[in-house]
Amino acid sequence: MTIRPPQVEHRQTATPPSVSIFERILVGIDGTEAGFEACRQSARLADQQAAVEAVAVVHLGPAVAAALDAAHMVDVLERDAEEALDRAITILDGRAHKRYLDGFVASALRDELESFGASLVALGTHGHHRSTEIVLGGVAGEILHTAPCSVLIARPCPIATFPRAVVVGHDGSPQADEALAVARRLEARFGSTIRVLVALDGKHVDRERILRDAPAAEVLPGKPVNALVEAARNADLLVVGSRGLHGLRALGSVSECVAHEASCSTLVVRSV
Repeated sequence: MTIRPPQVEHRQTATPPSVSIFERILVGIDGTEAGFEACRQSARLADQQAAVEAVAVVHLGPAVAAALDAAHMVDVLERDAEEALDRAITILDGRAHKRYLDGFVASALRDELESFGASLVALGTHGHHRSTEIVLGGVAGEILHTAPCSVLIARPCPIATFPRAVVVGHDGSPQADEALAVARRLEARFGSTIRVLVALDGKHVDRERILRDAPAAEVLPGKPVNALVEAARNADLLVVGSRGLHGLRALGSVSECVAHEASCSTLVVRSV
């Protein structure tokens, strides 16, 4: 079987800022339960008329080509990818396009995010410690640093009630405003409870502005990462804004740290 990407009816190269982040969702599929959890949560969060694409990357590189049983290995990889995508489409209620890609996983996904005009990429996590993902180049960690759109790092939860409890980190920045706006849309759609947290030891925290716009916000001592990770223990979705840092500059940012360390799913909202 030869992998040929199916024709997608309509593609766009950019997502207007006014469009919901749940309007164009790309889900990374790797055949694991973590990836299928990303499918389940994407199915819940997707807007009614959302465009959804399930993507599996099969790396048919030189090592495969040089193998004595290369044809068999290619067939196995392609078959596994097809089976994983078929299951993903079922989880996504048949509303998604499926797409096979050949290449290195993170770079292939980034290219597809641009081509699809994704407003959100959803990935499962295999529980790697943050430092391990930085050193080994874990796909979720790399995409979190480099994606041009918002990122959902999905962790297991009772899907029937997701997102039941939402925690939002706020520092008074425009990016945090966007994260809070997304959380409020979830509240309107799902009846979620929202807890807005302000950590006083965060950099450039505009406490007065936050309390003016979100008077119910909880002001806590300590560093943002510690406060948000602790609050995430009683939530199923943590929402934070991204200041637009990419690559090495993103290492150590609040959004990058909490996405790796939180016990619940994390949604990093990034302007597109």
